[in-house]
Amino acid sequence: MNRTALFAISCISLLTTSMVFSIRGDIETAMSAAFHLSKEQMGLIWGPSFWGFTIAIFVCGMLVDILGMKVLHALSSLGYIAGVTLVLLAPPPEVDKVESIFAHTGTIMLYSGFLLMGLAQGIVEGVINPLVATMYSDNKVHKLNVLHAWWPGGLIIGGLAAYFMTQAGITDWKLKLGLILVPASIYLVGVLSQKYPKTERVASGVSTGTMVGQAFRPLFLILLACMWLTTATELGPDQWFPSIMKDLTNLDGILFLVYTAGLMFVLRFFAGPIAHKISPPTMLVVCSILSAIGLYWLGSLQKGTSAYMAFAAATVFAIGKTFYWPTMLGITSEQYPRGGSLLMNLMGGAGMLAIAIALPLIGSAFDKKGAGAALQYVAILPVILIFVFAGIAVYFKYKGGYKPVKIEGAAEPQA
Repeated sequence: MNRTALFAISCISLLTTSMVFSIRGDIETAMSAAFHLSKEQMGLIWGPSFWGFTIAIFVCGMLVDILGMKVLHALSSLGYIAGVTLVLLAPPPEVDKVESIFAHTGTIMLYSGFLLMGLAQGIVEGVINPLVATMYSDNKVHKLNVLHAWWPGGLIIGGLAAYFMTQAGITDWKLKLGLILVPASIYLVGVLSQKYPKTERVASGVSTGTMVGQAFRPLFLILLACMWLTTATELGPDQWFPSIMKDLTNLDGILFLVYTAGLMFVLRFFAGPIAHKISPPTMLVVCSILSAIGLYWLGSLQKGTSAYMAFAAATVFAIGKTFYWPTMLGITSEQYPRGGSLLMNLMGGAGMLAIAIALPLIGSAFDKKGAGAALQYVAILPVILIFVFAGIAVYFKYKGGYKPVKIEGAAEPQA
């Protein structure tokens, strides 16, 4: 087993996932115009990306130990390739206004294509999180944050590629979406060339019954509920960011997405030292405070606001949301290693299920009340999280401090 190669392949597959996210946001206006869709309908079209993710990551919680991580990782790449192809071939409806997205072949193909991409995204998360936790069982929070630095890394690559294509006069949304086929094909080749280990739970001899039992631990259930709110806070606004920031500032919205992604990319490499100094739960309290301030500030911006003010507000939000996803996964893996891939995938699935619900709600608020109100609506979520994570931090302090749980007799990962 080559840990370095497997980690690099995992990073590329996550980069592919976030390229879908940023390019999808950039082409939203052109795609909605081509298919005669409202913002709310676009939210519904995107919804299966997250429903599909949820289904796939839940299923992977069990299948990853049965089929093996290599088979599923390769399958995720094929899902991207098939999904993108289906969307590219979708014919626009020959009407001025679409009453139902299920009444036309083209919009059904869009829905199906994004569903396939969502399934691929879920499989990627369902494989790479337990893979990295297995390979780096002594440093999970840090390595998961470094891995997930490539989520904003993909946002940067996809966002800049779309931006420069636009600046070069290449405005066809199909050409932009087709870029996703490149990294998907690259990591497929990498996956097929490597040997994969067994998961940490299987290698340590923990039974499936014990793994399932971990899902009913009280603190895990609280963390699972928090994952709904952290993901909606982080990724809900992100998907609409290009459109919302364009509406609020008259600046190219994709640049804001690239800028915040750049901050996240850098900061996630420093998650380990930060977590060791203040503990992961306390870090999440700080994240929630900054996210609430940043979202409310962004929502208060008016047309004509200076670029400096807009980027300052975006900076606060970006710093706040940076550590949410990987730190939640890290805490789950460190506190419940016997829960194996199941608990990590339940966390990821809960997060994406929240996005599937949040996207049309944010889109509806955008349609009815404007971009600023939509962001301030989301700002309520991190306010709730401040108090919940503070309670969790106090709980660990009462227990003598936050410490990762080790599986007795855990073996080194083997291929």
